Amino acid sequence: MSETENNTPPPAADTLPDRLSTDPRSPYFNADILARDIGIRFKGVEKTNVEEYCVSEGWVRVAAGKALDRYGQPLTIKLTGTVEPYFRNKA
Repeated sequence: MSETENNTPPPAADTLPDRLSTDPRSPYFNADILARDIGIRFKGVEKTNVEEYCVSEGWVRVAAGKALDRYGQPLTIKLTGTVEPYFRNKA
């Protein structure tokens, strides 16, 4: 089926979603996008420990040290501010 038959536009190659998570259990997880090298600037500073972000709401979730919850998942802290996701290398 072509793109014109189902009336959905093709995904833009260099646009990131408004919200993205690295947790496979999350509805905002997208393995295809995460396979590319993504960078996050939070309040103008490069962050490498972002677990999830939302641009429209202006927050990121970062791991809280090495602490784990009772299910073995990292504890996260929600920080608010300007979020700028980008692709580090253009494919």
